[in-house]
Amino acid sequence: MTPRLLLERILQGIGISRTRTYRGLRGRGQHWERLAARRLEAEGYTIRDRNFRARAGEIDLIAEERGVLCFVEVKGRAGPGFGAPAEAVTLEKQRRIFRAAEEYVKRKRLGTPRCRFDVVTVVAEGDSVEVAILRNAFEEPAPRASRR
Repeated sequence: MTPRLLLERILQGIGISRTRTYRGLRGRGQHWERLAARRLEAEGYTIRDRNFRARAGEIDLIAEERGVLCFVEVKGRAGPGFGAPAEAVTLEKQRRIFRAAEEYVKRKRLGTPRCRFDVVTVVAEGDSVEVAILRNAFEEPAPRASRR
């Protein structure tokens, strides 16, 4: 465990949050995640965790809706010029999210909960922002074909 991670765990344990605010694209992504969390809570989800990091990758939001554990990927676009945000959740990204979700369940010792993979899309154009929840956006992806 790194000293930074240890410090974050200690601060979290005593109830102090060290949330950083970034600038640029990373800051925009943070803003989209906050918008997504607000929308999920308005729809009845309970946010359990944010930005869970595992060897396989990161899960933006982990929430619960009616007893189902939801692993949520947030994708946003600053306009329609680069395609729909959900298109960016590729098969490889799905595999990483799935492996990270397995690690989350194992670390938290949750047994075998009912799980679902959702995607929240955010399209910000000018002053208007459209947030959509795609429930059960994908299932367990097929494993990668072995290279021989």
